[in-house]
Amino acid sequence: MSALLDSLASGFSGNDARRAALDAALACELPTRKSERWKYTSLHALAQRRFERVSATTMPVDATVLAHIPAPRIVFVNGRHDAALSDTTALPAGIELQPLDCHANLDGTTANHLPAPLFDRADEVFARLNVALAEQGVALHAKTIARATVPIHLVFLGAPTATANAWHARVQIVLDAGAHMDLVEHHLAAGTHAHLGNLLTQARLDDGARLRHLRIQHESAAASLIARTDASLARDAEYRRLDLELGAGLSRHEFNVRLDGNAARLFANGVLLADGARHLDTRLSIEHIARDTACDLLWRGMASDRAHAVFHGGITIHPGADGADARLSNKNLLLSANAEIDTQPVLEIHADEVKAAHGATVGQLDETALFYLRSRGIPAAQARALLTGAFCRQALAVLEDAGMAELARQAVDAALERIEAAA
Repeated sequence: MSALLDSLASGFSGNDARRAALDAALACELPTRKSERWKYTSLHALAQRRFERVSATTMPVDATVLAHIPAPRIVFVNGRHDAALSDTTALPAGIELQPLDCHANLDGTTANHLPAPLFDRADEVFARLNVALAEQGVALHAKTIARATVPIHLVFLGAPTATANAWHARVQIVLDAGAHMDLVEHHLAAGTHAHLGNLLTQARLDDGARLRHLRIQHESAAASLIARTDASLARDAEYRRLDLELGAGLSRHEFNVRLDGNAARLFANGVLLADGARHLDTRLSIEHIARDTACDLLWRGMASDRAHAVFHGGITIHPGADGADARLSNKNLLLSANAEIDTQPVLEIHADEVKAAHGATVGQLDETALFYLRSRGIPAAQARALLTGAFCRQALAVLEDAGMAELARQAVDAALERIEAAA
C-alpha cells in the first residue's frame, strides 16, 4: 500500500457503505500511467507523501483574504465549514444553501435526493476515497421560483498548518424545473501550504433549469487538488460553465456531463495556465443521450517554465441522440522549451443526423504578430502580455454575465502577470 493511502486510511471510522468504499479504493491502489485515463499524469510523487486528517476545529484565517468575495457565501477552511467567515444573509429567494453532514447522507440517500455516488472503475480511487472519507460539504437547492441574479459564492480556502493535511468534501447542486442560479466556486490559498484536497460535486438540472457556474482554482503552488464534477441535464436545461485552472502544484479535474433530456445544452469553456513546475490536468466526458442536445466546448491552455498542461476532451453521441450538435476547440501555447502540453480530443458518434466537430492545436506565440506590436513601439514584455491575454479571454464570454466575466478576467490577468514576471 502506498504511503498516501495508508495515511488516509489511518483512523478510519464510518458505516458499512463507507468501509466498503474505502476497501475498494485500497484494493485498487492509485492509478498509474498505464491507465489510459491517467496516461499523462503521474501520481508517483503524491503516492509517497503522508497527510494528517484535518482537525475538527477550523484554522484561524485573516478575513481580509475574502474581502473581494461578497455575500452570499459559504466558506470552508481546509475542507471544514467556517461559520464565522460565511455570510448567507443575502441569499436570493428560492435558494436553499446549507452545510452538509456527509456521515448522515451517504447511506443511499442525500440531502437533495440525489442518488448515492457509486464508482466501479478501478481508476476511480479518489472518488471512492471521497465516498469513504468526506465529512462535510454543502447542499445547494434552487426551487422552481428561483431567479437568482446575485451569484452565490462557494469558497474553499487552504490555510497553513503545522503538517500537511488531507481533506475530502462534497458539493450537491439541484435546480428544480425552471430555476435559475449563478454560482462562483473559489479555490484559494490563505497562505503557503501543501495540503491535499479531494472534492466531489454532484449536480442535477431539471427541466428548463439554467445554471451559470464560474470555477476559479488558484491554490497554493505546493497544494494538490483532485476534483470531480458529475452533472445531469434534463429536457431544455442549460449549463454554462467556465473553469479557470490557475494554481496548485498538482490539479486534476474530471468534468462529466450527461445530456439526458431532449434539447439539453452545455456550454463549457476553460483556461489552463501552467507555469513554474505546476501540473494541471482537465478531463471532459460529455455524453449526448437524448435528441437535439448540444455542447459547445472552448478551452485554451498555456504552459511555461517546466510546467505540464493536460487536456482530454471526450464527446460521445449515443444511439438515439439524433439531432445532436457537438463542438470542441482546444488551442494551446507553449511559452518555453521545457514546458509540455498534451491534448486529446476524442469524438465518438453512434447516431445519425448529427453535427460534430473537434480540433486541437499546440503552438507558440505568433512571431509576426509579436513583431508587428514591437514595430509600433510596444516593449517585448507588454507585447507578449497583449497576445497571451487576447488568447485566453476568448473563453471568458461563455457566462453571458458582465459581473462574472469581469471576475474571471481579473483572475486570468493576475495569473498572466505572475507568469510574465517570472519570464
